[in-house]
Amino acid sequence: MPSVSTCRKELLVASMVKRAALAVVVALAAASCTDEGGATTQRASASATTPESEEATATRSPAMDSVAEGCPVTVPRPVDDRNSWRPRLFGWASSHGNGELWVGGLGRHGVIGRLSWKLGWWREVPGDLRIAGRRLDAEAEPLRAHVPSGYGRIGFQSSGVTFPTEGCWQVTGQVHEASLTFVTLVRRA
Repeated sequence: MPSVSTCRKELLVASMVKRAALAVVVALAAASCTDEGGATTQRASASATTPESEEATATRSPAMDSVAEGCPVTVPRPVDDRNSWRPRLFGWASSHGNGELWVGGLGRHGVIGRLSWKLGWWREVPGDLRIAGRRLDAEAEPLRAHVPSGYGRIGFQSSGVTFPTEGCWQVTGQVHEASLTFVTLVRRA
């Protein structure tokens, strides 16, 4: 007959498996929803909070986390492989774009896990990239962006952003009249 400790471990493992399966279902459902511009957004919903292992926390979707309540996260997608420049965009596997600008490196499920973060940009229009951002869910100083020179006037552009606080952030990259906006949840991992 198994011990009480063994039974508890088995129940914890079963609970973690169920949560991981639910996270996959939520992510797939969110991935199938797009707005008119092709950007996918995910409105995170609350869940009951219970003590969990680090492994369960790492596999949890932002839609399942009460911290993400109300943040309409832009769900990143890979750049289409028909774009020959795809391998040259840092973070192309988790990106967002509109035909004129793309941003890569949006983090898993659109969640950024540090206050300082690298973003890759692809510019189809010539010009210098400017980045601005504001917190949506509370008052905060604007984000700080670093856009290094030396990348030319079109194509790839690296950047770094520093968020003054965790929270729900709207970030906009702009090159002349072209702009691209996304929403991300920033929280330290």
